[in-house]
Amino acid sequence: MFISERRKFIFGALVSAGLIAVGTQWGCAPAAPTANGVGGTAARQGKTVELLNVSYDPTRELWTDLNAAFSEQYQKDAGVTVKIKPSHGSSGTQAQSILNGNAADVATLSIWSDTEQLHKGGLLKDGWEDRLPNRSLPYTSTVVMVVRKGNPKGIKEWADLVEKDGVEIVTPNPKTSGNGKLSLLAAWGSVILGGGSEEDATKFITKLYQRVPKLDTGARGATTTFSQKGVGDVHLTMESEAYLEVEEAKGQLEIVYPSISILHEPHVAVVDQVVDKKGTRDVAEAYLKSLYTPAGQEIIAKHHFRPTDPEILAKHKSDFQEIKLFALTEVVKGGWAEAQTKFFADQALFDQIVKPSNKTGK
Repeated sequence: MFISERRKFIFGALVSAGLIAVGTQWGCAPAAPTANGVGGTAARQGKTVELLNVSYDPTRELWTDLNAAFSEQYQKDAGVTVKIKPSHGSSGTQAQSILNGNAADVATLSIWSDTEQLHKGGLLKDGWEDRLPNRSLPYTSTVVMVVRKGNPKGIKEWADLVEKDGVEIVTPNPKTSGNGKLSLLAAWGSVILGGGSEEDATKFITKLYQRVPKLDTGARGATTTFSQKGVGDVHLTMESEAYLEVEEAKGQLEIVYPSISILHEPHVAVVDQVVDKKGTRDVAEAYLKSLYTPAGQEIIAKHHFRPTDPEILAKHKSDFQEIKLFALTEVVKGGWAEAQTKFFADQALFDQIVKPSNKTGK
């Protein structure tokens, strides 16, 4: 498994620094019983609650530390043992697994449209996006580029991906991967916001995908293809994944920030239908609320996700390179609903420019 050894010590370091020493920092005070008088935290003291967090690929190390910190503090505050089972994979596949019966207490997927599928499927109640602070966004991210040591192809901007000779690109499949969708949309937006037309943008991404030798189904698979198998000259990936990838490569890879990229907004949500059936709503809600506390935001920053707490983000300003980030609606007016139909649905633009071939892989 592609895991940085240093990540294993982050939680311990935060404890030593006093970042999770106070229960109120985590918002873990015992919750009131549920309406029917049972299932609340007070009724569970001395017992064990199990939660399933279904998430996307590049969050494995992040949730390892967040889960450990929350479980420890909740035990101290509420006397309840919480065991959190993580599930990771490509965002679209993960969303479908929940719709097919994977009983997630919380969904922490990469793409708004993946989470909205759960709402349309009756698993989330109306207004799910507004239940937590910042539109249910405890962190954001963006798409950057990872290149070989010394950047031998001289890649600095999106245009270099198709204008430089012989550049081979690694990026996951946008039909299944949130990272893949965002990479395509970042490339598309770089043309549109640079004054190009949709015809220009279509030509650009067509040339880009002609340089992709293989489309892994998820972000972590693409990371393995590029960093461990040595395929490609540049990897289009999430900022957090790029830092982990470069760290693991021990000097053999470098991060390149283009002048512009897309704002990644991965929402989190309690899966209403599941928690009401299992009686785990109070713990699941406390779990997601803990992401917004100073301690939670510090762990998020340590893993190179951009905290949405302005004070924590300012504290870590030097850890995040300034880059112009554009919202999806700046280049696709209808947001994710339109993007899904226009780019990623069957026979939509991506299918038109990338015909089924041996590029698709796991």
